[in-house]
Amino acid sequence: QVQLVESGGGLVQPGGSLRLSCAASGSIFRIYAMGWYRQAPGKQRELVATITSRGITNYADSVKGRFTIARDNAKNTVYLQMDSLKPEDTAVYYCNADISTYFSGSEDYWGQGTQVTISS
Repeated sequence: QVQLVESGGGLVQPGGSLRLSCAASGSIFRIYAMGWYRQAPGKQRELVATITSRGITNYADSVKGRFTIARDNAKNTVYLQMDSLKPEDTAVYYCNADISTYFSGSEDYWGQGTQVTISS
């Protein structure tokens, strides 16, 4: 009943930029926190950044000062602007959102993931 659809991944050279988007759709009553996580090959999924419904943000130390998370509540969309990208940022990036619907309380939803590859 709820879908998160990511877009914006791709291949970019070190030092470059990418902007990820994630749009939530379905029988949404309210979206609470939204965020981005990533999983590199052979590693566990890790938090990248989160943003509350009021715009309070939190970042992993490894991306502070390089990544910016933002959301457009009218569009049920969260963004991740990634600048000064490094090879170690290579991973599958997943969108996450805490959403209540007209049929259920707050639940955790995940997108399908989008590949980000940083390579020269």
